[in-house]
Amino acid sequence: MVNMTLSIPEDLYKKMMAHSELKWSDVARQAFEKKVRELHWMDEILKNSQISEEDAERIGHDVKARMRKRFSK
Repeated sequence: MVNMTLSIPEDLYKKMMAHSELKWSDVARQAFEKKVRELHWMDEILKNSQISEEDAERIGHDVKARMRKRFSK
């Protein structure tokens, strides 16, 4: 297994130490595994996509603008 060193803000570290019964390396590993699964899933969905990155950006901005408009009422 490979070791990794992370830097975290001191205030977060203090909060984590309030729960020192947890194995924080396991928590981090699980979070990494979850994110990698999500990215793999997205890669699988997008591998046959014909939409360009620019199109995706435009669509994303449009969706966000419509959501802002809808929820600002």
